[in-house]
Formats: sequence, C-alpha cells, structure tokens
Amino acid sequence: MPYDPSYLHLVFPDTQFEAWLYGRASRDPNKRGDSVKDQLDAGRALCTAHGWHVAEEFKDVNLSASRHATRARDDFEELLEAIEDTPTQPGVTRIVVAYEASRYYRDLEAYVQLRRACLNAGVLLCYKGTVYDLSRSDDRRATAMDAINAEGEADDIRDRNLRTAARTSAAGDPHGRLLFGYSRDYDVVNGQLRCIRQYENATTGPFVYRSLLHVDQGRSMGSLIRWLNGEPDAMRADGMPWTTRNVRLMLLNRAYLGERKNKGSWTPASWPAIKGLDTPAGRALFNRVTAKLTDPGRRLHRGSEVAHLLSLIAYCGECGDHALLAGAQSEGVPYMRCRGKSNANIREDWLDAYVEEAIIAWFADKRRATSALVAQGDDTEEQITTAQRRINAFEEQLREARQQAEEYDDEMGRFKLSASSLASMELRLLPKLEAERKKLQGLTGVSPVILALLNAPDPEVVWNGRPATMGQDAVPALTLEQKREVIKAVVTVRLYKAPRRGARRIEPGRVRLSWVGEPGFRDRPLRAPETAPAPVPGPRAASSGTSKGFRAGAAGGA
Repeated sequence: MPYDPSYLHLVFPDTQFEAWLYGRASRDPNKRGDSVKDQLDAGRALCTAHGWHVAEEFKDVNLSASRHATRARDDFEELLEAIEDTPTQPGVTRIVVAYEASRYYRDLEAYVQLRRACLNAGVLLCYKGTVYDLSRSDDRRATAMDAINAEGEADDIRDRNLRTAARTSAAGDPHGRLLFGYSRDYDVVNGQLRCIRQYENATTGPFVYRSLLHVDQGRSMGSLIRWLNGEPDAMRADGMPWTTRNVRLMLLNRAYLGERKNKGSWTPASWPAIKGLDTPAGRALFNRVTAKLTDPGRRLHRGSEVAHLLSLIAYCGECGDHALLAGAQSEGVPYMRCRGKSNANIREDWLDAYVEEAIIAWFADKRRATSALVAQGDDTEEQITTAQRRINAFEEQLREARQQAEEYDDEMGRFKLSASSLASMELRLLPKLEAERKKLQGLTGVSPVILALLNAPDPEVVWNGRPATMGQDAVPALTLEQKREVIKAVVTVRLYKAPRRGARRIEPGRVRLSWVGEPGFRDRPLRAPETAPAPVPGPRAASSGTSKGFRAGAAGGA
C-alpha cells in the first residue's frame, strides 16, 4: 500500500529524504510557465512540511506528455538520467515529487521508463500527496492503473480536440491563437468556453491594412518594422517586438481576407476581412504584396535606409547587365560608378536629374505609359473588380461541386454529384478560372504609386510634390524608396563611357533608357556576366526621355 508522507519516517527510520521535483504543463500560450510554477511551489511546500531536502528541480513548459506529442520533454529525460546516474548514499532515500500522475506521463511507455528507473535505483515516487515504493507489487499495480487512466484521459482530450477542430473547420470558425488585428467574444456553450465571434479590433486592425499599403507603395520592410515598433497601439499581444519574420507572416496570412486554412486549402471563414481588404481592390492589394514578398528575385529588407536613387538598379552598359552602378565619392563629390571594373562613372546628381526628368516626361505621355503598363486601358479599378468577382464565383462554384461529390445521399442511394459530372464541370470552369487569374495578375501588377502617376494631370506634382498654396493643399513628394520602385518597374538605365574626357553635358548615347515593353528592358540583373552587353536601343531612347532639355555636364568617362 502507498504511504502517507507524514508516516514515511516510520517506514524508513534513520533516513534523510532528498527530493527531485518535476513540473509540466502541456499548454502555456503566454509562455509564462505559471502552471508549472504552481506545481513546483506545491512540491516545495510538501517537502518543507515533511523535512525533505530539495536537491534539484525539473520542468517542461508547453509540452505534452501523451503518445501523440511531437516534441521531446528534455527535462523529463534529464530526470530519468539523474535517477539512473546518481549514486546511492548510505542513509539517504530519494523521492521524485510531482503534483499528479499525469504530470509525469500520459503515455504508458513513459510510465514504464520512469518505473524502471526508480525501481533499479531504489527511488520513491510521489504524486497527489502520496508516496509509492515501486519495489512493492501493490504500489506498481496502483501506479500502473493511474498511468492507464492518465493515457486514457489524454486520448479523450485529443478526440475532443479533433471533434472541435472538425466542427469549427466546417463552420469556418476561428481555431487556435488569436491573430493580431482581431478580437474575440467568448461564451459558455454546453459547459465549454467557446469563441462565438471574431471581429476586427478597432485599434490594431487598421495596422494590418496600413502595413500592406506600406509594402505595396514601395517602402522597405525595415521601415515598416520600425514604424510598427514605434506605435504603442501596434504592440503585439505577447509584448514581443515586431521582427522580419512575424511581419512577413502577418502580410502573407490570408486569414485577413476572411479565409480559414484547413488541410492545406483556404476556405471562407465566419469572420470578416480586415477593412480595406474586403473589396476586390483590397484583395488585389493583398495579391500584389504576396507576389512581391514571395518573389525570390526581390529583396525588401535592407540593413539601412536607401541613400541613392539609382544605386544597384542602374547598369554599366560597358560591362553588361550583370554589372550594377553604386554610389561613390571623389573629392567630396558623389558619383555613380560601375561596381565591377569601374568602366563608367558620372556625377550622381546629373544622372539622377536626367533619369527623373525622363520618367516625368514618359508618364506625361498618357497613351504611351498606359499602353505599356495597363494594356487593357485606363479603367483599371473596374476591371480589377470584375475579374475578382468572376474568380470568386468560379472558385465558389467549384468548391460547392466538389463538396457535393463527396456527400452521399442515403435516400437516393448515390452521391449528390457524380464523378463524371464533377470532371465535366472542372473541364469547363478551370480554364476560365485560370484565364481570369492571369488577367487579374496583369492588372494588379500596377502599384498605387504608378497608378497615381498615370492618372495625375501633371506627373511632376506626384513625383516632386507641391507646397500648399491658396486653395490647394500640399502634396508630399514620393519617398526615395517609392521612386526606386517606380524606376525598377518602368525603365532600365544603362550608363556608358563619355565619348571624350571633360565633356560638360550628357551627350546622346551616354545614358540609354529602355522602357517597359521595349527591347532592352530588364526587371532584375543577370546572375552571371554575358559574353557581350545586351542589345539596347540607341540614342533615341535617351534623347526622347528629356522633357525640359536637361544638359548637365558629364564627368569624364573611365
């Protein structure tokens, strides 16, 4: 029979008792370890009450002990090693103390491991205020029954969790950790606390949409992280700072579109999309950001803010499209020069002014710019809305058809939709769905900044800004990051050697501009040198880009 701790000294006279405490909790969403702390506090109190010396403490936080667990319990393994490796001492009896049996194990295999270790080392086992001597058959039988009950309870908990997950999935209800930007209302349903509603949080929700806009407008991930960490209202629920990883996860999470992931696919959820993402234009915004973040050729995070308009996006025409220009200084004067062989260089302010005037002139030619960027015309918003609605309709129809193909009608004695009918429907709808997706992809490739330049009566006002005047509000200029995004999207800049040393202007052919849709346009550098520079348009492309006759002098070419 097990022993009451109060009489243990009578069973083991002239003995000093030494205790190892163990605590475990399978759930600890706030990572504070409160439950484990309470267990260890109870163990210390028991040891103090009976004069047992606490030799060591072991704890596993946020770890399951069932046979379905996916992570190892490191401290439990260390406890077993301590039992097996600590040599016995004359006059000392050791006891392993836990709050209850399920803290040690919810798996019979773990029970057998602990029982074998304690039996071989002569260590007593204590839980629920009762001490067991595993060298006794009746104590082994009692602890084995407790282990069987603990394992059965774990299986019951898992079955309930699976049923709950299936139910919430079918209903599109939220499950798991609360997303940043949302709040939940809870109520007791059938004796259990359940989430009855998830909705956008009025304080944190807008930060999700504004974060997507931040990236879509060409700003860096670094500046987004600094902004979020600098806003008290944008603080995460766990109090941890925003990092590249968790910001990226937020920006790519389709749950903010009012969708729920189940078995690898996204389906409509019971909660609403974040305001701003609940329209076809909002979904288009989300898709643009997703494409930008998952494009392996793009890099949004930089160690610091950009300082040059054309650094690492303009090319050295002499070396080829693997060689980029980078900022440098000579006698305090900023230059742009070939980063590889220094085959070409030019004063940075001259090259910037030349390219900026060319871009403004290009956007001023509405027909040319619109044709290159939005081939379908200037009714972009209407086309985005139509394409997104058709995509939603096709997806919903296919989803309903596939669901009916899996539902068996007992009265009719067959599935609600036959496999041949489903195959026929998919054969008709999938090509249409793919066509609409391609159309939407083409439309949503136009960022809001580019749309603003396309639609502005005077693109220079959008590009350089305008101070407030009588009857007109101030217009902020595009940031350096936004200007760089526009340049990468619409023009490829190549710099060649000056035809002669000491030239005081940018002569035809020195800077060659290849616009989107024209030969020579490139949206990213080559990964390896070409045998010869890529063919690009001649002086016409350079001279046609200047709208105000810029004739700044050029530094002598290398």
